[in-house]
Amino acid sequence: MKIELPKPYITWLVAIYVACGLAYMVWRIGAINHAAPWLSIPLYAAEIYGYVSGLLFVMMTYRLSVREPVPPQEGLKVDVFVPTYNESVDLLRRTLLAAKWMDYPHETWLLDDGRRESMRQLAAELGCRYLSRQDNLHAKAGNLNNALRITDGDFIAIFDADHAPRKDFLLKTLGFFSDEKVAFVQTPQDFFNIDSFGHRLGKKRVWDEQALFFKVIQRGKDVLNAAFFCGSCAVVRRAALDEIGGFATETVTEDVHTAIKLHKRGYRSVYYGESLAFGLAPHSIDTYLKQRMRWGMGSMQVFRRENILFGRGLTLGQRLNYFASALFFFEGWQKLIFFLTPPAVFLFGVLPIVAPLDTFLLLFCLYYLLSILVHLELGRGYNALLLSEQYAMARFFAFMSTSMGLFRRDIPFAVTDKQLSDTGKVWLWLSPLLMLAGIGAISVPVGLYRMHTGSIPVSAGIVTMIWTLVTLLTAVSVAVFAHRHAANRRGEYRFPLHVPVTLAVDGKTYLGLTSDLSPNGALYVGEFVPGLAPGNAVDMLIHLPNLIVRDSALATFVGHRGRDPHAASIGLRFQWDARGNTGALESFLYGSRLQLEMGNLTETETPPLTRLAELLRREGGRPRFAQSWGAGLLLQPLRSGTLPVAIATLEGAAPLLFSSIELDLNSGATLRQPAAGSLSEQTVSLIPTGRLRTPTGDFHLYNFTSHSTAA
Repeated sequence: MKIELPKPYITWLVAIYVACGLAYMVWRIGAINHAAPWLSIPLYAAEIYGYVSGLLFVMMTYRLSVREPVPPQEGLKVDVFVPTYNESVDLLRRTLLAAKWMDYPHETWLLDDGRRESMRQLAAELGCRYLSRQDNLHAKAGNLNNALRITDGDFIAIFDADHAPRKDFLLKTLGFFSDEKVAFVQTPQDFFNIDSFGHRLGKKRVWDEQALFFKVIQRGKDVLNAAFFCGSCAVVRRAALDEIGGFATETVTEDVHTAIKLHKRGYRSVYYGESLAFGLAPHSIDTYLKQRMRWGMGSMQVFRRENILFGRGLTLGQRLNYFASALFFFEGWQKLIFFLTPPAVFLFGVLPIVAPLDTFLLLFCLYYLLSILVHLELGRGYNALLLSEQYAMARFFAFMSTSMGLFRRDIPFAVTDKQLSDTGKVWLWLSPLLMLAGIGAISVPVGLYRMHTGSIPVSAGIVTMIWTLVTLLTAVSVAVFAHRHAANRRGEYRFPLHVPVTLAVDGKTYLGLTSDLSPNGALYVGEFVPGLAPGNAVDMLIHLPNLIVRDSALATFVGHRGRDPHAASIGLRFQWDARGNTGALESFLYGSRLQLEMGNLTETETPPLTRLAELLRREGGRPRFAQSWGAGLLLQPLRSGTLPVAIATLEGAAPLLFSSIELDLNSGATLRQPAAGSLSEQTVSLIPTGRLRTPTGDFHLYNFTSHSTAA
């Protein structure tokens, strides 16, 4: 294992932050307003919490592991477990197909705690083993333990019902088990539905609220042999599980609890940071918060039962890492104090801090600025200040309620809901936030009156007013975003993929691309189809890497694309008759990062100091895709027929061609593209620039330049 360290200037930044933070916390003791302890002491406690959390964040993110996979030994016996309770057949089909097609010999088991005949039939249809039990004792952990008693694989790969693995998942993870002390290998939990509540989609960036944990913090924990087992996208050694009596059943977070038990027995964990499986993130605020509440309550249960700080068996690094993750769920109390302090100042006319305002602002702003920079830089670009604050506000009440897990012994296991939510549920979960916003709004005119009468110093009132307005703006942003998600009633995620597709109507063929694509439908953008109306059937061919999916579809709507009368936008609903190959299309869509790679979307944003250093070194950024896509037909002398391809127009670079097969560079190529109702033709030269991996094969990428044009 290699270690990734931050740049030297980041090390200096961290050192200054730690020192200034300590100095500020010591100074703040003398600034506590003892005349109003009910206000000033909780505020100071919230600041102490933030500083301690910051120190733990530095510990977890300063050094990151860099793992390189090694080829696995031959002959390992591997079982793949896919536990399910109430998920849909379509969802399980995609996961089982991806699991079954993984490279390396293995047997795939569908563990059905719902005891449904539809699941039994699905397993038989796909050639998977089916297993159910008479009760649901201990929920997911009990389901997994029941399968352990029936199966005999030396290694257990586990995927939640919604997580579709890549073909090379086992090849990338099994090699780490050559070390007999490795109990489990965990990989990131990544998500394909980038329109979920936990994602924010910009023009060039997809921000995932969980990415900081899975792409940075887990790698930092790995350095100290403290990586978490997260219950999915992981492989576990059976012998290690046997030693601790199977998966932990005493708490609702069987994954983290199991990891602690294994670490206490002296086993090692491995965190491999490449995304090798892709699942379904909570789609709305209610499912998001329910999931976080279960995690939080389970964390409290584990903290109490395993005595993380003082129990035997854990190293100091492991204790601090587990403690940091448990402490995170107390964030709700800190945020509540921060949200209520400004209204309290206005409504009661007391200040929590007694110190010259200029002194306070100097020290506080310096400490706060350093804290922001440290979190952004050590977050390696996965952090986002304003978005993180919005999600902290959204979950503050849920996290407050999770502290009850310290006192409750029996907490029911709740499966994360995969269905859409109604607007009423959303407003119910937003009600604590809206109550806070209401209190803040009421306090504003009171604060203005107190500043006018002099009962609150104007300077302190202005600072408090800014604080209040920022809180209100954050609350409004969260409420608007959550409501928009509730209003999105699309039942199935559409991948924003530009894949070549041809439509056949009355013996004529029309060329275009998908603008979005799912197993049951697509939006076609391309040549206009004369006479086509909603409800008409068309024959279609979807050109995937190494595969052509042929079937019929119904047009759900037909329109022109922009002002071009020769360009159409057609909604398609697939029929999937006997000629169809829905399994191949599902496998292509689920289990890869193609939607990010094809759209050249990044998950990170360069932190400010790193960006400044790059500017000083005059380092250039990578080219970006323009918002321009088109379809084309490629002809080569030694290849029979034409090949539909996708073409992206780049900013400041040659156009990029996506081919579903590898092209012959030694022979010439002719490219035909739709233009004004006909096909323009040009001779092109191709330069290979890379590949994009998909479960059915690779998209081959070529830059091309034109030599001639003919009508």
